[in-house]
Amino acid sequence: MEYQKLGNSSLHISRIGLGCMSLDPERESNGINIIHRAIDLGVNYFDTADLYNMGLNEILVGKALLHKRRDIILATKAGNQWRADGSGWDWNPHKEYIIKAVEESLRRLQTDYIDLYQLHGGTIEDPIDETIEAFEHLKKSGKILHYGISSIRPNVIREYVKRSGIVSVMMQYSLLDRRPEESVLTLLQENNIGVLVRGSLAQGLLAGKTPKDYLGHTAADVKKVAGAVNSCVNKDRPASQTALRYVLQNPAITAAVVGVSTLEQLEEVAGTMSTLSLSAEEIKILQDSIPPQKYTDHK
Repeated sequence: MEYQKLGNSSLHISRIGLGCMSLDPERESNGINIIHRAIDLGVNYFDTADLYNMGLNEILVGKALLHKRRDIILATKAGNQWRADGSGWDWNPHKEYIIKAVEESLRRLQTDYIDLYQLHGGTIEDPIDETIEAFEHLKKSGKILHYGISSIRPNVIREYVKRSGIVSVMMQYSLLDRRPEESVLTLLQENNIGVLVRGSLAQGLLAGKTPKDYLGHTAADVKKVAGAVNSCVNKDRPASQTALRYVLQNPAITAAVVGVSTLEQLEEVAGTMSTLSLSAEEIKILQDSIPPQKYTDHK
Protein backbone atom coordinates (compact mmCIF):
# COMPACT_ATOMS: atom_id res chain seq x y z
CA MET A 1 0.00 0.00 0.00
CA GLU A 2 1.09 3.57 -0.65
CA TYR A 3 0.13 6.59 1.45
CA GLN A 4 -0.23 10.25 0.62
CA LYS A 5 -0.86 13.42 2.59
CA LEU A 6 -4.44 14.65 2.18
CA GLY A 7 -4.14 18.22 0.93
CA ASN A 8 -2.79 20.57 3.59
CA SER A 9 -4.07 18.38 6.44
CA SER A 10 -2.09 16.34 8.96
CA LEU A 11 -3.57 13.10 7.57
CA HIS A 12 -1.56 10.58 5.57
CA ILE A 13 -4.07 8.22 4.00
CA SER A 14 -3.87 5.00 2.04
CA ARG A 15 -4.26 5.54 -1.70
CA ILE A 16 -7.00 2.93 -1.65
CA GLY A 17 -9.65 3.76 0.93
CA LEU A 18 -12.67 1.70 1.92
CA GLY A 19 -16.07 3.19 1.15
CA CYS A 20 -18.25 1.57 3.78
CA MET A 21 -21.65 2.28 2.20
CA SER A 22 -21.55 -1.15 0.54
CA LEU A 23 -21.33 -2.93 3.89
CA ASP A 24 -24.73 -4.25 4.93
CA PRO A 25 -25.56 -3.80 8.64
CA GLU A 26 -27.75 -6.91 8.39
CA ARG A 27 -24.59 -8.88 7.57
CA GLU A 28 -22.58 -7.39 10.39
CA SER A 29 -19.94 -10.10 10.72
CA ASN A 30 -19.18 -9.90 6.99
CA GLY A 31 -18.75 -6.12 7.21
CA ILE A 32 -16.50 -6.37 10.27
CA ASN A 33 -14.38 -9.04 8.59
CA ILE A 34 -13.96 -6.85 5.51
CA ILE A 35 -12.91 -3.84 7.59
CA HIS A 36 -10.42 -5.87 9.62
CA ARG A 37 -8.95 -7.47 6.51
CA ALA A 38 -8.66 -4.04 4.88
CA ILE A 39 -6.51 -2.91 7.81
CA ASP A 40 -4.34 -6.02 7.39
CA LEU A 41 -3.86 -5.03 3.73
CA GLY A 42 -2.71 -1.53 4.65
CA VAL A 43 -5.94 0.41 4.19
CA ASN A 44 -6.16 3.12 6.83
CA TYR A 45 -8.93 5.37 5.43
CA PHE A 46 -12.55 4.40 6.14
CA ASP A 47 -15.42 6.51 4.84
CA THR A 48 -19.07 6.41 5.91
CA ALA A 49 -21.98 8.85 6.38
CA ASP A 50 -24.86 9.39 8.75
CA LEU A 51 -27.19 8.98 5.77
CA TYR A 52 -26.27 5.36 5.05
CA ASN A 53 -28.82 2.90 6.44
CA MET A 54 -30.21 5.65 8.69
CA GLY A 55 -27.04 5.65 10.78
CA LEU A 56 -26.70 1.87 11.04
CA ASN A 57 -23.67 1.95 8.74
CA GLU A 58 -21.87 4.24 11.18
CA ILE A 59 -22.73 1.82 14.01
CA LEU A 60 -21.21 -1.08 12.06
CA VAL A 61 -18.07 0.90 11.25
CA GLY A 62 -17.74 2.08 14.84
CA LYS A 63 -18.02 -1.46 16.17
CA ALA A 64 -15.44 -2.78 13.71
CA LEU A 65 -12.92 -0.01 14.45
CA LEU A 66 -13.47 0.38 18.19
CA HIS A 67 -10.18 -1.23 19.23
CA LYS A 68 -8.25 -0.01 16.17
CA ARG A 69 -9.21 3.65 16.34
CA ARG A 70 -5.73 5.11 16.78
CA ASP A 71 -4.41 3.17 13.79
CA ILE A 72 -6.93 4.42 11.24
CA ILE A 73 -8.37 7.57 9.70
CA LEU A 74 -12.13 7.85 10.07
CA ALA A 75 -14.31 9.98 7.82
CA THR A 76 -18.04 10.56 7.85
CA LYS A 77 -20.49 13.07 6.39
CA ALA A 78 -23.48 15.21 7.34
CA GLY A 79 -26.10 17.45 5.77
CA ASN A 80 -28.85 15.01 4.88
CA GLN A 81 -31.42 14.93 7.68
CA TRP A 82 -33.69 11.91 7.97
CA ARG A 83 -37.35 12.73 8.52
CA ALA A 84 -38.85 11.58 11.81
CA ASP A 85 -41.09 9.05 10.05
CA GLY A 86 -38.18 7.58 8.08
CA SER A 87 -39.87 8.34 4.74
CA GLY A 88 -36.78 10.04 3.33
CA TRP A 89 -34.39 12.87 4.04
CA ASP A 90 -34.09 16.60 3.48
CA TRP A 91 -31.04 18.74 2.78
CA ASN A 92 -30.00 20.72 5.87
CA PRO A 93 -26.67 22.60 5.74
CA HIS A 94 -27.47 24.86 8.69
CA LYS A 95 -25.04 25.31 11.58
CA GLU A 96 -27.42 24.19 14.29
CA TYR A 97 -28.15 20.90 12.54
CA ILE A 98 -24.51 20.09 11.67
CA ILE A 99 -23.41 20.66 15.27
CA LYS A 100 -26.17 18.35 16.45
CA ALA A 101 -25.45 15.76 13.74
CA VAL A 102 -21.79 15.39 14.69
CA GLU A 103 -22.76 14.38 18.23
CA GLU A 104 -24.95 11.59 16.88
CA SER A 105 -22.17 10.41 14.56
CA LEU A 106 -19.64 10.41 17.39
CA ARG A 107 -22.01 8.30 19.47
CA ARG A 108 -22.68 5.79 16.71
CA LEU A 109 -19.00 5.57 15.75
CA GLN A 110 -17.97 5.16 19.42
CA THR A 111 -15.24 7.77 19.14
CA ASP A 112 -14.53 11.19 20.60
CA TYR A 113 -13.29 12.77 17.37
CA ILE A 114 -13.64 12.43 13.60
CA ASP A 115 -10.55 12.79 11.43
CA LEU A 116 -12.40 14.14 8.38
CA TYR A 117 -15.96 15.49 8.57
CA GLN A 118 -17.52 16.19 5.18
CA LEU A 119 -20.50 18.14 3.96
CA HIS A 120 -22.52 15.51 2.10
CA GLY A 121 -23.57 17.57 -0.91
CA GLY A 122 -24.27 21.28 -1.23
CA THR A 123 -25.85 23.82 -3.55
CA ILE A 124 -24.89 27.36 -4.50
CA GLU A 125 -28.07 28.56 -2.74
CA ASP A 126 -26.90 27.22 0.65
CA PRO A 127 -25.94 29.56 3.51
CA ILE A 128 -22.32 28.67 2.81
CA ASP A 129 -20.74 30.97 5.39
CA GLU A 130 -23.00 29.54 8.08
CA THR A 131 -22.04 26.01 7.07
CA ILE A 132 -18.37 26.90 7.21
CA GLU A 133 -18.89 28.41 10.66
CA ALA A 134 -20.27 25.08 11.84
CA PHE A 135 -17.25 23.13 10.65
CA GLU A 136 -14.79 25.68 12.03
CA HIS A 137 -16.60 25.54 15.39
CA LEU A 138 -16.35 21.75 15.46
CA LYS A 139 -12.67 21.91 14.57
CA LYS A 140 -11.91 24.38 17.37
CA SER A 141 -13.82 22.23 19.85
CA GLY A 142 -11.78 19.14 18.92
CA LYS A 143 -14.80 17.17 17.71
CA ILE A 144 -13.25 17.01 14.22
CA LEU A 145 -9.65 17.36 13.05
CA HIS A 146 -10.35 18.50 9.49
CA TYR A 147 -13.29 19.09 7.19
CA GLY A 148 -14.09 18.80 3.51
CA ILE A 149 -16.99 18.52 1.11
CA SER A 150 -18.42 15.78 -1.07
CA SER A 151 -19.58 17.44 -4.26
CA ILE A 152 -19.57 17.19 -8.04
CA ARG A 153 -20.71 20.80 -8.54
CA PRO A 154 -17.94 23.11 -9.82
CA ASN A 155 -19.72 26.27 -8.64
CA VAL A 156 -20.03 24.90 -5.09
CA ILE A 157 -16.46 23.61 -5.04
CA ARG A 158 -15.11 27.01 -6.13
CA GLU A 159 -16.94 28.78 -3.29
CA TYR A 160 -15.54 26.44 -0.65
CA VAL A 161 -12.05 26.80 -2.11
CA LYS A 162 -12.35 30.60 -1.83
CA ARG A 163 -14.15 30.85 1.50
CA SER A 164 -13.26 27.89 3.70
CA GLY A 165 -10.50 25.77 5.16
CA ILE A 166 -11.46 22.53 3.44
CA VAL A 167 -8.65 20.00 3.07
CA SER A 168 -10.46 17.70 0.65
CA VAL A 169 -13.17 17.28 -1.94
CA MET A 170 -14.77 13.90 -2.63
CA MET A 171 -16.06 13.59 -6.18
CA GLN A 172 -17.00 11.08 -8.82
CA TYR A 173 -14.24 10.47 -11.35
CA SER A 174 -13.57 7.60 -13.74
CA LEU A 175 -12.87 6.85 -17.37
CA LEU A 176 -16.63 7.10 -17.89
CA ASP A 177 -16.89 10.39 -15.99
CA ARG A 178 -13.91 12.57 -16.85
CA ARG A 179 -15.73 15.86 -16.18
CA PRO A 180 -13.40 16.80 -13.30
CA GLU A 181 -10.50 16.93 -15.76
CA GLU A 182 -12.09 19.98 -17.38
CA SER A 183 -11.01 22.41 -14.65
CA VAL A 184 -11.86 21.22 -11.14
CA LEU A 185 -8.85 18.95 -10.59
CA THR A 186 -6.45 21.71 -11.60
CA LEU A 187 -8.15 24.18 -9.24
CA LEU A 188 -7.88 21.79 -6.31
CA GLN A 189 -4.29 20.83 -7.03
CA GLU A 190 -3.26 24.49 -7.25
CA ASN A 191 -4.84 25.12 -3.85
CA ASN A 192 -3.33 22.01 -2.22
CA ILE A 193 -6.74 20.46 -1.57
CA GLY A 194 -6.85 16.68 -1.62
CA VAL A 195 -9.19 14.82 -3.95
CA LEU A 196 -10.95 11.64 -2.85
CA VAL A 197 -12.41 9.75 -5.79
CA ARG A 198 -15.58 7.71 -5.67
CA GLY A 199 -17.18 5.80 -8.54
CA SER A 200 -13.83 5.00 -10.14
CA LEU A 201 -15.14 1.63 -11.36
CA ALA A 202 -18.38 3.19 -12.65
CA GLN A 203 -20.71 0.76 -10.85
CA GLY A 204 -18.49 -2.12 -11.94
CA LEU A 205 -18.86 -1.33 -15.65
CA LEU A 206 -15.10 -0.94 -15.92
CA ALA A 207 -14.51 -4.18 -14.03
CA GLY A 208 -16.49 -6.72 -16.03
CA LYS A 209 -20.17 -5.96 -15.44
CA THR A 210 -22.55 -6.12 -18.42
CA PRO A 211 -22.49 -2.78 -20.30
CA LYS A 212 -25.47 -0.45 -19.86
CA ASP A 213 -26.25 3.21 -20.41
CA TYR A 214 -24.27 5.36 -17.97
CA LEU A 215 -24.15 9.15 -17.49
CA GLY A 216 -25.20 9.91 -21.03
CA HIS A 217 -23.00 7.22 -22.53
CA THR A 218 -24.80 4.46 -24.42
CA ALA A 219 -24.24 0.83 -23.61
CA ALA A 220 -22.21 0.63 -26.82
CA ASP A 221 -19.99 3.48 -25.61
CA VAL A 222 -19.52 1.76 -22.27
CA LYS A 223 -18.61 -1.50 -24.02
CA LYS A 224 -15.97 0.33 -26.06
CA VAL A 225 -14.37 1.87 -22.97
CA ALA A 226 -14.47 -1.45 -21.11
CA GLY A 227 -12.78 -2.99 -24.15
CA ALA A 228 -10.03 -0.38 -23.96
CA VAL A 229 -9.53 -1.19 -20.29
CA ASN A 230 -9.30 -4.89 -21.10
CA SER A 231 -6.73 -4.17 -23.81
CA CYS A 232 -4.49 -2.69 -21.10
CA VAL A 233 -4.93 -5.60 -18.70
CA ASN A 234 -1.98 -7.87 -18.02
CA LYS A 235 -1.49 -11.01 -15.93
CA ASP A 236 -0.65 -8.95 -12.86
CA ARG A 237 -3.20 -6.14 -13.30
CA PRO A 238 -6.88 -7.04 -13.90
CA ALA A 239 -9.51 -4.63 -15.22
CA SER A 240 -10.49 -3.19 -11.83
CA GLN A 241 -6.90 -2.29 -10.99
CA THR A 242 -6.36 -0.85 -14.47
CA ALA A 243 -9.37 1.44 -14.09
CA LEU A 244 -8.20 2.46 -10.61
CA ARG A 245 -4.70 3.11 -11.87
CA TYR A 246 -6.11 5.55 -14.41
CA VAL A 247 -7.60 7.85 -11.77
CA LEU A 248 -4.78 7.41 -9.26
CA GLN A 249 -2.12 8.43 -11.77
CA ASN A 250 -3.70 11.85 -12.11
CA PRO A 251 -1.44 14.04 -9.91
CA ALA A 252 -4.43 15.80 -8.34
CA ILE A 253 -5.84 12.60 -6.85
CA THR A 254 -4.99 11.61 -3.30
CA ALA A 255 -6.95 8.36 -3.02
CA ALA A 256 -9.67 6.23 -4.56
CA VAL A 257 -12.39 5.33 -2.08
CA VAL A 258 -13.82 2.02 -3.24
CA GLY A 259 -16.86 0.13 -2.02
CA VAL A 260 -16.72 -3.66 -1.80
CA SER A 261 -19.08 -6.29 -0.46
CA THR A 262 -16.81 -9.37 -0.46
CA LEU A 263 -13.31 -10.20 0.72
CA GLU A 264 -12.39 -11.22 -2.81
CA GLN A 265 -13.27 -7.76 -4.15
CA LEU A 266 -11.31 -6.16 -1.32
CA GLU A 267 -8.18 -8.22 -2.01
CA GLU A 268 -8.26 -7.20 -5.65
CA VAL A 269 -8.73 -3.46 -5.25
CA ALA A 270 -6.37 -3.22 -2.26
CA GLY A 271 -3.61 -4.70 -4.41
CA THR A 272 -3.81 -1.90 -6.97
CA MET A 273 -0.75 0.00 -5.77
CA SER A 274 1.45 -3.10 -6.08
CA THR A 275 0.77 -3.32 -9.83
CA LEU A 276 2.65 -1.64 -12.65
CA SER A 277 1.69 1.94 -13.41
CA LEU A 278 -0.05 2.60 -16.70
CA SER A 279 2.31 3.59 -19.49
CA ALA A 280 1.80 6.78 -21.48
CA GLU A 281 0.67 4.60 -24.38
CA GLU A 282 -1.90 2.82 -22.22
CA ILE A 283 -3.27 6.11 -20.89
CA LYS A 284 -3.67 7.33 -24.47
CA ILE A 285 -5.52 4.14 -25.43
CA LEU A 286 -7.91 4.64 -22.52
CA GLN A 287 -8.48 8.33 -23.17
CA ASP A 288 -8.97 7.83 -26.90
CA SER A 289 -11.67 5.23 -26.31
CA ILE A 290 -14.31 7.93 -25.74
CA PRO A 291 -14.41 11.74 -25.80
CA PRO A 292 -14.42 13.25 -22.30
CA GLN A 293 -17.67 14.77 -21.09
CA LYS A 294 -17.89 18.36 -19.91
CA TYR A 295 -19.97 19.86 -17.12
CA THR A 296 -23.31 21.21 -18.33
CA ASP A 297 -24.85 22.05 -14.94
CA HIS A 298 -23.64 23.91 -11.85
CA LYS A 299 -20.76 25.53 -13.71
